[in-house]
Amino acid sequence: MSRSLVCGVCGGSAAGKSTLVAAVADRLRERGIGSVVLAVDDYYRDHGHLTVDQRALVNYDHPDSLDLERYIDDLTALAAGRPVEVPVYDFSTHCRLDEVQRAGPQPVVLAEGILLLATPEVRRRLDLAVFVEAPEDLRLERRLRRDVEERGRTPESVRRQFAATVVPMYREFVAPYVKHADRVVDGTRDLATQAAQLADELAGRLEAG
Repeated sequence: MSRSLVCGVCGGSAAGKSTLVAAVADRLRERGIGSVVLAVDDYYRDHGHLTVDQRALVNYDHPDSLDLERYIDDLTALAAGRPVEVPVYDFSTHCRLDEVQRAGPQPVVLAEGILLLATPEVRRRLDLAVFVEAPEDLRLERRLRRDVEERGRTPESVRRQFAATVVPMYREFVAPYVKHADRVVDGTRDLATQAAQLADELAGRLEAG
């Protein structure tokens, strides 16, 4: 496969990035266009060497918590039409599993993560950069629901982490980089409509070559 079109979707935790990406992938599929999602969240470093209590103290919203070198390598490979093996991360234990998921190249690569635009090597690989905005109180509400229901966290631990690391890291590594976005999406609005518009733009770029 020749070079893929790379669309990056950035924004704060629980702003609506994953929902938007999934909807864009669906709209592209309806057009007969394949896509592959490469989420930065899959590239957290393994913390199996730490005790459970020590893992709870890790700042998971800082770039150092992520294997960004591997992410950049895999994004580069997918964009060039080569398959990659994506690590599998268990958010309930903060450990990387032994298994991997094979991701094959597609015409569109949908890169997704809070730190995409703060990472220059990633920014240089994006053909279209999208930033999803949502107010802090809504993001906390969504994160509470997700982490309690899907990741086995307690509401108290979610609120504590949100205040201690999520908010300050958002202000340092996420919000300032909206200036690098080509499109800003309102995470409080109907994401399906905005996803359809993004899919239309990506399809148009593919057709234009």
